[in-house]
Amino acid sequence: MLDSLSNIFKITELRNKILYTLMMFAIFRAGIHIPVPGVDASVIESLFTSGNLFGLLDLFAGGALSKFSIFAMSITPYINASIIMQLLQSVVPQFEAWSKDGEDGRKKIAKVTRYGTVVLGFVQAAGMAFALRANNALVNNDFLSVFVVAIILTAGTCLLMWIGEQITAYGIGNGISLIIFAGIVARLPDGLETIYQYIQNGTINMFQAFLFAVIALAMIAVVVAVTQGQRRIPIQYAKRVVGRKMYGGHSTFLPLKVNQAGVIPIIFASSVLMFPVTIAQFIDNEYVHKIADLFTWGTPLQTALYALLIFIFTYFYTAISINITDMADNMKKYGGFIPGIRAGKPTADYVDNVMTKITLAGAVFLAVVAIIPNFLGSITGVQGVYFGGTALLIVVGVALDTMQQIESLMVTRHYKGFVK
Repeated sequence: MLDSLSNIFKITELRNKILYTLMMFAIFRAGIHIPVPGVDASVIESLFTSGNLFGLLDLFAGGALSKFSIFAMSITPYINASIIMQLLQSVVPQFEAWSKDGEDGRKKIAKVTRYGTVVLGFVQAAGMAFALRANNALVNNDFLSVFVVAIILTAGTCLLMWIGEQITAYGIGNGISLIIFAGIVARLPDGLETIYQYIQNGTINMFQAFLFAVIALAMIAVVVAVTQGQRRIPIQYAKRVVGRKMYGGHSTFLPLKVNQAGVIPIIFASSVLMFPVTIAQFIDNEYVHKIADLFTWGTPLQTALYALLIFIFTYFYTAISINITDMADNMKKYGGFIPGIRAGKPTADYVDNVMTKITLAGAVFLAVVAIIPNFLGSITGVQGVYFGGTALLIVVGVALDTMQQIESLMVTRHYKGFVK
């Protein structure tokens, strides 16, 4: 392992990419400590005294939300815009044509995604600014202060989007995901310090801290196993003679991931459940607030709906992200077939059946790891420290993808990678 790490810095191109990425991380972390002017920080910090939904959002923002810095919204609007664009590619013919148009099409999609990020970012920022005004968190509760806060938050998200794109272009790639990764990892020392203080104050004992560590390690192991888990369907390619050359005649496999949807269903579900609570902040009605209280993070109704929505969105996103019919047609076009299954529609039906079964396991997995933080505090007594499967899914997924990218760069330059 040490030899592999030392080999990284022997490759000039890879070393420069890593140093550039670290420089972008430094800019990101510096921006977290720049507060939005005109906001009362004491009111904001009172919302983060327990590991609730605000703690989850603050974890993704790397602590920027609890400080209410210029990066308080994190990169969430860009993620939402990207998801919406991916969904629209299955509905809007023009977007679908762009997705199949190579590099030019990807640039057009990226451009529309950026514009969508600005629009969604301003809407979300305006909602946050009005919520601050309703909770008397603004120094001046006039409309101009609300507008200024919304503009600053939108600009912060756009800057993060630019940083992510620079990491993708000039760093080690996968810039947007790495920003979220850096934010989550940066919160780890604060969580460990909180647990240490709990032990020192007698809030929890050593057994509870040990139990928390055991559950955390078990969750990490499960997330890694499921993230890497896949069902491999064997594929045989028939021999074809083209001119004087023979093609095909080899065997391969079709990898179907257990967790094909990744963390997207959790983001979908949390966004839907946040909507009633957000709307209630703008309506001064006791009945509306009582309904919104039912959707408060951690309540039985919210937990049940959260798991159900994750289950539904897992199947929905998997269905739109994988075009099984096209997959079967391409296999038939190039002479590929699954042993014992006829090419064409029977192949599509078989793959769809297999995908439905393994998606069930993936949906149950996502639902379980998403609601574990709701019970972790009561089981271990560790409150105010968010440690959930959502963060682990992101950290593990980004770490594995980054390691594979570095691995490919090292192998192409005749260096041994991490996997031997």
